[in-house]
Amino acid sequence: MLDRLKGKAKQATGTAKEEAGKARGDKEQMEEGQDEKAEGKVQDTAGRVKDKVDDIKDKVK
Repeated sequence: MLDRLKGKAKQATGTAKEEAGKARGDKEQMEEGQDEKAEGKVQDTAGRVKDKVDDIKDKVK
């Protein structure tokens, strides 16, 4: 669950950086925001997988 929350937070931060970069015409900041957003999505997805595995483990016990 913690990975999912951290991932969502990173996505939000990335979106903010991306939008700020767009507004300022700062291509580097915009790209940083896009990268951070992508990292957040990966972290969120990894967290979801971990949660599913834990659920399956609990059902098998």
